[in-house]
Amino acid sequence: MGKLQAGILPVTPFQQNCTIFFDADSRDGVVVDPGGDIDTIIETVKQNGITVKEIWITHGHLDHAGGADELRERLGVPVIGPHVDDKPLLESLESQGQKFGVSAPLRNLVPDRYLSEGETVSFGEHVFEVLHCPGHAPGHVIFFNRRENFAHLGDVLFKGSIGRTDLPGGDHEQLLASIRDKVLPLGDDVGFLCGHGPGGRIGEERRSNPYLVGL
Repeated sequence: MGKLQAGILPVTPFQQNCTIFFDADSRDGVVVDPGGDIDTIIETVKQNGITVKEIWITHGHLDHAGGADELRERLGVPVIGPHVDDKPLLESLESQGQKFGVSAPLRNLVPDRYLSEGETVSFGEHVFEVLHCPGHAPGHVIFFNRRENFAHLGDVLFKGSIGRTDLPGGDHEQLLASIRDKVLPLGDDVGFLCGHGPGGRIGEERRSNPYLVGL
């Protein structure tokens, strides 16, 4: 097994971090949250010699899932996630795009498999535990690689901030509970990537993130 590698490709006008995980030796990998700009994503994986095995979705907002159906069609790989509680969001991706004035056409999405708390997803020998972390979106999931002490947190927790909760299905108190009960217990030394902006370490967020005071 080669080293787990991660590349970030900001996509769409929302500058969402489409993440590409891959094995440094086999070059097998997965695409996490292809919100759009599918030509760019495909060109990037081709240029880097990566064979995409699956598409993983953290939640059903348009900037994370809006391009998943097209990417699935073009690569011939399954879409995995999020939790089924985001089914209404995935069924309304097209209308989300119209509401936010997105010019690129979006497709509604039916995943090949929904995810639940305690399941795992993997490619090669790289295994990620699935945690259901609602609040930003009802069906939001995060991915934790225990071996690498690393997590992909989607829009749950950012460097210096947290996910917004003013969108349909958002719940501020539920989001804080997800962070307190699911994210922080992963450990202070766990590194993370997130859905927008730079990543960091959970311990630094515990100490300095103003939204986590009192958790």
